[in-house]
Amino acid sequence: MHIAFITAPASGHVLPTLPLVQELTRRGHRVTYATSADFADMVAASGAQLFALDWSPGKVAASKGGQTTAELADMLLASIRSTERVLPAAHEHFAADRPDVIVHDAITVLGSMLAAKLGLPSVTTFPNFAGNDKFDIARVLLPPDFDPQHPVFRQFVTEMHQLAADFDVPPEAVAGAAQTAELNLVLLPREFQLHGEVFGDEFRFIGPSFGIREDQAGDWQPPTGRLLFVALGTVVNDRADFFTTVIKAFAGSDWHVAMAVGHQVDIAELGEIPANFDVRPFFPQPEVLRHADVFLSHSGMGSTMEAIMRQVPIVSYPQIPEQSANGRRVQELGLGRLLDISRDVDPDELRRVVEEVLADKEIPVNLAAMAAHVAAAGGPSAGADAIEQLMARKADR
Repeated sequence: MHIAFITAPASGHVLPTLPLVQELTRRGHRVTYATSADFADMVAASGAQLFALDWSPGKVAASKGGQTTAELADMLLASIRSTERVLPAAHEHFAADRPDVIVHDAITVLGSMLAAKLGLPSVTTFPNFAGNDKFDIARVLLPPDFDPQHPVFRQFVTEMHQLAADFDVPPEAVAGAAQTAELNLVLLPREFQLHGEVFGDEFRFIGPSFGIREDQAGDWQPPTGRLLFVALGTVVNDRADFFTTVIKAFAGSDWHVAMAVGHQVDIAELGEIPANFDVRPFFPQPEVLRHADVFLSHSGMGSTMEAIMRQVPIVSYPQIPEQSANGRRVQELGLGRLLDISRDVDPDELRRVVEEVLADKEIPVNLAAMAAHVAAAGGPSAGADAIEQLMARKADR
């Protein structure tokens, strides 16, 4: 088969799909992956051919204390305008080199629009919680102060519907995560999914896999003693105040702290770095998690699944609503603790919570059980089987 993968250029959405792509190409299928050239090396490593799009959705912003309606609306409006910009090139390419099926990320309406326009089967990938007609995913994605009458949000809705009309596809083609495809691949185990029991056979919970990045150790070497890994992901990490609090909490302690501050924080503005800290923009996360005792994380779903796979207790410091939902789920399932981001975190409190999580005897038991669910979900092999079965059923009709 010729399979098109179409995913908006965000690490938390592209990276979880690449092991599935690798499995499909290993089975002899031709995969074209449409996303930004920023992911060219990883796409090539998966065996797919990159169709590079000048695709750069707007920056995701979140105020201290959590994302607001205005910030969400700005992000959504930038996303739909970015889709409008790349749509003509993507349509021309895939009309000329038609795939047999389009696999697209749940929030990537470019994929669902092209599938509708070209009359092709579609498969949706969910790197985060899935939703259906029994569980409203908006409950997870919308900020607490959400106001549908906010002028920028109303502008987003208007432009979204206009884009569908101009491209002559039904409005549901731009519904994103609210629209259920014929096959939906959820990249987490059903046991972690919110209300997992309400999802039918059209949803396959294949779990996560991060094989493309597993060997990227770089020059990092594990320290001796207790290791705390601190990272706020690649999207919303402009939190110099939080990183300074971490330094105050653990400076001079018997913890070795590997702290990834991202690309938006100047390490020099954090002041003197204690001897027990290793501070960098980024670390080879899978390798660090192999050795970490606790993960102080934004709780993006990719990072959450990686920590579960490595059975590392999680202390969540979320930045946007979907991360807050992940952090709540981690706490509900006894896999770690959720910090209150509505107020400043006190250094003493932060250190106390990390120590309590490490000392909690139930957390390792719960992590081991959830890691077993991840292993049983099937991963890329189960996802490739599901796609092949879908297309075989269509061929028999």
